[in-house]
Amino acid sequence: MRLGRQSRNVEDRRGMSPGIAVGGGLGTVVLILVALFLGVDPGVILQGGGPGEAPPPMTQPGHPSAAPGADPMQEFVSAVLADTEDTWRVLFRDMNREYKEPRLVLFSGAVSSACGMAQSASGPFYCPPDQKIYLDMAFFRELHTRFRAPGDFAQAYVIAHEVGHHVQTLLGISQKVRGLQQRASEREANALSVRQELQADCFAGVWAFHANRSRQVLEAGDVEEGLNAAAAIGDDRLQRQSRGTVTPDAFTHGTSAQRVRWFKNGLDAGDVRQCDTGL
Repeated sequence: MRLGRQSRNVEDRRGMSPGIAVGGGLGTVVLILVALFLGVDPGVILQGGGPGEAPPPMTQPGHPSAAPGADPMQEFVSAVLADTEDTWRVLFRDMNREYKEPRLVLFSGAVSSACGMAQSASGPFYCPPDQKIYLDMAFFRELHTRFRAPGDFAQAYVIAHEVGHHVQTLLGISQKVRGLQQRASEREANALSVRQELQADCFAGVWAFHANRSRQVLEAGDVEEGLNAAAAIGDDRLQRQSRGTVTPDAFTHGTSAQRVRWFKNGLDAGDVRQCDTGL
């Protein structure tokens, strides 16, 4: 990938304490609902904390920012985020809206967010209450080794997908889905989650279309890397790998084929209107 400037909206919390865990009572119930809304296994994200807990400070005393070139992976993540900012700012302007940039939090091991405590095992996630993306970059190693989806564009797809959830929040889609899920059965709530995740995949494709048309960011093989990553983290493939069986009613993100199709929809059309998954 060819990338330009770096975003200023990155918080590096690696090596910092995630905060003191609290639990029990209503806070636990709320956190379970939030975990379901995010498509995260509640057993993973429920490590303490609560939706009202203040996040750690943005910087850690005694640990200044790394010099340019000292952390290539951080610079890559920052550059991808910056490119999504440039793309969505223009797309929102075309919709007569203002794009509010999300912040991306880098962490290691565990992190405290407005959605509660989460561990690296939960994977990258977006938290609507604080409008932040949380990423342990160790996930990129997992993407390469465990999911066999290597490549810088595969990593960019992951970030763009989470930015897609931010776009949903700004457009009011996330709030609508959450309201519907609160009145739905577990099966229906899961189906709504799948539609939301597939739309975020499509929004990631929309970003890639416009970024490449405006700034020629894609290189040979990049599209294949992104499609491979989308396929690698489909619910059917993950369930089959982890337990040998597939339970469609438990899907929260969509099958490999669905994720590839919706990402490709956005990538081919570059049109937000082509990302209507029925929400």
